[in-house]
Amino acid sequence: MLQPCPRGKVKWDDDRVITIGQLARYVGVSIKTIRVYHDKGLLPEPDRGASRYRRCGANDAIGLIKIRTLAEAGVPLARIRDLRSATDEEFQQALREIDDELTARIRGLRATQGCLCQLAAGHLAPLPTEVGVYLEDLARWGFTSRWVDLQRDLWILVFATHPDRAITLFHDQAETLADPALRQLFLDYNHAHDLDADDPRIDDLARRVAEATRERYGLDEPPELDAASEIPALIQGTVNASSPAWQRLDTLIRAQLDA
Repeated sequence: MLQPCPRGKVKWDDDRVITIGQLARYVGVSIKTIRVYHDKGLLPEPDRGASRYRRCGANDAIGLIKIRTLAEAGVPLARIRDLRSATDEEFQQALREIDDELTARIRGLRATQGCLCQLAAGHLAPLPTEVGVYLEDLARWGFTSRWVDLQRDLWILVFATHPDRAITLFHDQAETLADPALRQLFLDYNHAHDLDADDPRIDDLARRVAEATRERYGLDEPPELDAASEIPALIQGTVNASSPAWQRLDTLIRAQLDA
């Protein structure tokens, strides 16, 4: 049994319980969040008391604190649900694995941050000659100067932050644009910049890009940077920020590829 505590602090004994609203305030989450945890089977739903309100005890608070801590660490809810039935040894092993994953993510973010600081200071490694030739080809093929400048900046970023993967990514894109049909898709993407976001041509272009991606890569994933890198999101965010049409196009393509 817990001893009496100062006003405003939670206390439980064998027959003292609290409401879901009080539990939410004590643990620092919303009632809606607790409902979601109930619905997804992460937290047992407490029984109703004589007042017909659901009443929570110490075990509910302890379970909720564990779930909140794991969720804030980025652990998917499905994995948290699986951990509910884990033995203590399995739970501790899972925590060690999660800690290792967080350490790797932090290391990757710090490395990216350092590279970006170098970029900001103007310490840019020159692009390979073949990338310069590729950028000249873009202009010759009819891509706008805006697109060429964007591609130059993005390849500088990729080569500066991920020199080990950049050349593979570049060769994949260069091979893609060597195909006249695929090149036309990129040209259409380029010229969609100034369309209204709800222009029906965007829907058609998204469908064609998704189909071409599936045809080129099949069940394989296109080459990409390592999972811990923030660069892909940064690059796509930079592209999308310049055009509402491009932003919608990216959303549609992702939705169709994930379907």
